[in-house]
Amino acid sequence: MIKKIFFSVILILTGIFSAHATHNRAGEITYRCIGPLQYEVTITTYTKVSGMSSQADRQSLDSVHWGDGATSVFPRVNGPTPSYPGVMIATDIKQNVYRNTHTYPGHGTFDIYFEDPNRNADVVNIPGSVNVPFFVHTILVANPYLGACDNSPILLQPPIDRGCTGVPFIHNPDAFDPDPNDSLSYVLTDCLGAGGQVIPGFTYPSASVSLTLNPVTGDLVWNSPVAAGEYNIAFLIQSWRDGTMICSIERDMQIVIGTCNNNPPEITPMPDTCVIAGDTLSFAIHATDPDGDLVDLTSTGGPYMVTDPAVFTPPPFLATSVTGYFDWITQCHHIRKQPYHVQFKAEDNSTPVHLVDLKGRNIYVIGPAPTNPTANPSGNSIVVQWDPSVCSNAIGYAIYRKTGIYPGTIECPCQTGVPASTGYVFIDSVSGLNNTTYTDNDHGNGLIAGNEYCYIIVALYPDGSESCASPQVCSKLKKDLPVITNASVNTTDITHGSMYVAWSKPTELDTVQFPPPYEYRVYHSNDFFGGSFSQFAIFHDLNDTTVVDTILNTFTAPWSYKIELYYNNSGTPAFKGSSQKASSIYLSLSPTDNRMNLSWKEYVPWTNTRYDIFRLDTSVSLSWDSIASTTFQTYSDTGLTNGNQYCYHVRSVGSYSSQGFVNPILNYSQDTCSVPYDNVAPCSPVVQVTTDCIDQQNGLTWNNPNLTCADDVQSYHIYYFSPATNDYELIAVINDPNTTSYIHTNLASLAGCYKVTAIDSTGNESTGAVEFCVDTCREYVLPSVFTPNGDGLNDLFHPCDQTTDAELQMKNCPPYKNVKDVDMKIFNRWGNLVFQTNDKDINWNGKNKDSGKDCPGGVYYYICKVNFYRLNGTETKDLHGYFQLMREK
Repeated sequence: MIKKIFFSVILILTGIFSAHATHNRAGEITYRCIGPLQYEVTITTYTKVSGMSSQADRQSLDSVHWGDGATSVFPRVNGPTPSYPGVMIATDIKQNVYRNTHTYPGHGTFDIYFEDPNRNADVVNIPGSVNVPFFVHTILVANPYLGACDNSPILLQPPIDRGCTGVPFIHNPDAFDPDPNDSLSYVLTDCLGAGGQVIPGFTYPSASVSLTLNPVTGDLVWNSPVAAGEYNIAFLIQSWRDGTMICSIERDMQIVIGTCNNNPPEITPMPDTCVIAGDTLSFAIHATDPDGDLVDLTSTGGPYMVTDPAVFTPPPFLATSVTGYFDWITQCHHIRKQPYHVQFKAEDNSTPVHLVDLKGRNIYVIGPAPTNPTANPSGNSIVVQWDPSVCSNAIGYAIYRKTGIYPGTIECPCQTGVPASTGYVFIDSVSGLNNTTYTDNDHGNGLIAGNEYCYIIVALYPDGSESCASPQVCSKLKKDLPVITNASVNTTDITHGSMYVAWSKPTELDTVQFPPPYEYRVYHSNDFFGGSFSQFAIFHDLNDTTVVDTILNTFTAPWSYKIELYYNNSGTPAFKGSSQKASSIYLSLSPTDNRMNLSWKEYVPWTNTRYDIFRLDTSVSLSWDSIASTTFQTYSDTGLTNGNQYCYHVRSVGSYSSQGFVNPILNYSQDTCSVPYDNVAPCSPVVQVTTDCIDQQNGLTWNNPNLTCADDVQSYHIYYFSPATNDYELIAVINDPNTTSYIHTNLASLAGCYKVTAIDSTGNESTGAVEFCVDTCREYVLPSVFTPNGDGLNDLFHPCDQTTDAELQMKNCPPYKNVKDVDMKIFNRWGNLVFQTNDKDINWNGKNKDSGKDCPGGVYYYICKVNFYRLNGTETKDLHGYFQLMREK
């Protein structure tokens, strides 16, 4: 046997650098797949230029560890050749891009990270930031069971941003995942330092209201900054495929907060939208500034990252109110299950800090609906056809079916597939762009003549996305066979029962291909599904469409029927086909307390939409009264008298979806009777237990179920679980339902559990009683005064016990119980330890433990750990307090 082994490998990517400060502000790691197990990894950092030495300005990241024993150098690849000094993206901010490739020997999970010696100085929420290493990491999963080689999301907004105190700040990384199967989520996390550990003293920036990260959209909202300065925040961008996380990028970003008197510009919100591939999506984006500042409007996002990208036309010049335009001529290769996210950024020109507003919009590119569907009957099947999708990247089609047409509309393009609310059900799919014919025979069972079948077709795409739904198309089988309509009980009896059977004759029979004379052969079987069909009748006239089947046992089981049609083939009857099978309704009764529960089954080719329940009136007329109607196959008849017999039958009301059949179709079950009786246990009382530690007894109280959820409780059983016996035993029977208390006395230990059950008039005992458990008493009381003066009264400091005055025991000083030992320390007013013991009786005589001399009168402080015996072992209780030592007699 060959075992397939899947293993995980940790890829460690770390830079070993000199001790020169690098002034790292922000950064992240991304990757793309360039071949089987081959990845191009990019490390992007943002550094503070001022004060940075030439040695700290890294031309490369050295000694990068890939996790398989190999090491590499990551050269810097951005900036003018040949020196690649990085790119200045703003004042005092340089972007550095380092890149290399590697091929791994096998699949696994890789945690890619790099660590650089220093961050920039004076980051408010990172103590001593200039001496704190900068650390970011990315998790890459190479799993052959999750489909194509994965690419990490691309982060289109840099991790450097600015804001003002007192003004809500918003940032979005504008992550675009190039893999159409993947979805993204976002998680706020801590900034990391040496060894990938949380930086000591790191805190999230203070906010006047809140700091939140939307896990779906990625909007980071800081509402609002409290103090000016530079802050760092980290969050994870996670990529998911089929419910499994396959990538996680940590972005460590820096936010520069200034003190300014300004408000950000405002972009008019835009709802998510949809477009059918091949159509053009165009819309305007408006932004204004409430302070009259000039506004610049830009856009980033997935639609600009694809082949045949969207185009954003910015305003021609800065103004206080600006408008930009988004245009995208979509193509079939843009179709994907996940939306494209496009982000718009309005930035004012205020000083000292430019404020921004971000607004995003999700765009779903949907496959066009299949066109020109047709449906035509063929025997007991319907052949459905449609035109191939105009999008050549469609990989197949899903077929949905419904009995009868859906009267509403399915919105397109924002509704893909076929919603369940339409009543349509998925029945099958076909593979291939040009495979546009499907024969529906209900998976070999044959369709039902008399029903109208409607179909919708949906195109399928490689990432699991679905197109818009095709128009509905409907058809029905030719009525060239008998269609059964009735299998109804006429008479209920074990030996002389009878059934009424009826069918609709064929009206579209091809008399040339299937010439007369004709005959029906009628079959029955004593079950639901025709497991043992036998012929019992034959008719030679197509207009003979009813029969009464007699001498049957209609009491103990249902009957099922089918009708076969034969035609003349050169003087010999030849089989043309058969109706569908149909069974009678079989009714079952389940008697209970003052109630009869009815349930029934039937298996028929038409649709039953209602059931009428009849009960025999035995008082005067012996007539059947209709007592209820339901759409379900169950019913409970309540308010009955125990001991009386009640008889029932059920009538179904149904129809075929096509015209030309009896409507409604009515069928009856057998008659059946039963007697309700009390087999329902009363509800359990709810018990409460109060312990009496002085008298060593437990007091039980419970509710009377007759006042709430029962009407015939006559007695109670009380059960006790003792830790000594480790099982419940009956300890008392209370024969008065109005007595709802009990005292459990003569207990060696108060610990144990109780249950109380109720017994009704027929002996039913309640079940599911909830136990109430009590533990041992934790009694250990210390006096507030003692007088070690040699008069023989209260000369020892000890806990309340049996020697304590009886009146005090009853009042507030019960004898200690269930104490294993103690750890007692007594201190004088200067905090010096004067006495210590583990003896639970203590018995301190008032002398100093070291000198043996009498301690002077005064206030003393104690700390005492008391270890009690409990149900589940030893439990410690901490006591502390003061007492008065008095030497006067």
